[in-house]
Amino acid sequence: MASMTTTEPLDPAKLRADFPLLDGTRCGRPLVYLDSAASAQRPRAVLEAMDEYYATTHANVHRGVYRLAEEATRRFEEARARVGRLVNAPEPGREIVFTKNATEAINLVAYAWGRHELRRGDVVVLTEIEHHANLVPWLMLAEERGIELRYLPLGADFRLDLGELERTVDGARLVGVTLASNVLGTVVDVAPIVQAAHRAGALVLGDGAQLVPHRPVDVQALGIDLLAFTGHKMLGPTGIGALWARADLLEAMPPFLGGGEMIRDVRLDGFTPTDIPWRFEAGTPPIAEAIGLAAAIDYLEQVGLERIHQHEARLTAYAVERLEERYGDDLRIFGPRPDPEWRGGVISFAFGDIHPHDVAQVLDEHGICVRAGHHCAKPLMRCLGVGATTRASLYLYNDEHDVDRLVDALESVRDLFV
Repeated sequence: MASMTTTEPLDPAKLRADFPLLDGTRCGRPLVYLDSAASAQRPRAVLEAMDEYYATTHANVHRGVYRLAEEATRRFEEARARVGRLVNAPEPGREIVFTKNATEAINLVAYAWGRHELRRGDVVVLTEIEHHANLVPWLMLAEERGIELRYLPLGADFRLDLGELERTVDGARLVGVTLASNVLGTVVDVAPIVQAAHRAGALVLGDGAQLVPHRPVDVQALGIDLLAFTGHKMLGPTGIGALWARADLLEAMPPFLGGGEMIRDVRLDGFTPTDIPWRFEAGTPPIAEAIGLAAAIDYLEQVGLERIHQHEARLTAYAVERLEERYGDDLRIFGPRPDPEWRGGVISFAFGDIHPHDVAQVLDEHGICVRAGHHCAKPLMRCLGVGATTRASLYLYNDEHDVDRLVDALESVRDLFV
């Protein structure tokens, strides 16, 4: 696709032509895909990059000395550096560890850093709006090691309540916080959290799965110490994600998995791990997926991440206005009021007493894909007083017409169940 200027608005209809799946139909109707918070679609450029690699360059990396293997290694490591540059890593080629997804990236921190550093009574601070990926690994560690978990609570405005921030982080070793909620659309103001955590001597781990695909993210500007994100939510393939961590932290962390690729030497009485980041990538890595992820980043940056952010902010405001205008108190939206800085394009709602699964199934008959369930955030669901929500999530290929289709189709839900 041709590069676009950073000033002109997005043309989602033009962008959709780059996504083969979005050209399809569902139940005889044009497909409206509103589940990008779960997994985004892939542009043709990503599919072609992976196909081209398999057709012309495939070989295992880091091991062969023949030219094909060396070219595969070069392209794989270029992809790593490309990912690092996306988040402005100080050392892009050394500070990115490829993982299976953001969940594995956070587990890597819990296993490699947490099990090495944390002892009984040590404190890890999380929030009530976390995805299970940034809850369960620490709950497991609490059960195993007896660490103490504390939580920053959800406020009445669907933002984190930081009134007791200093007290909560006092004595903490790590603060884990989502940068954007996959349920509420809340974009977290991490600056005061980072400042308080660092004053307390704690590291800050950011879950960027819902933010990195949607706007520029700069780890140096944020001041965080570790960042997890995933490829499949940012137009890339499944099966690949990344952990960014400061080089000094990675150097101090023991390996997460053992086997080939992550060693410098192996003896019958022990082993020596290799350098970072490879010590955390045991076995054959996701080579084609890394190349596909680099192509996805190229696509996003050609479109312009700031333009994507602005487009989603406008579209979210339009969607909230249309839903409230049409359905009023019958439809409750969980999340902050639309705000270009602090609200993302995730719209979770309850439609009267209708179960979210019923809502999603009826919408599916209209060719509209939305998510229904607890969204891997059951503690947050309890805070909201619901068991599940229906969730529509917006991305660069969605437009007002998609929103209008959703709003109109909800009439069929109401006709059927009310």
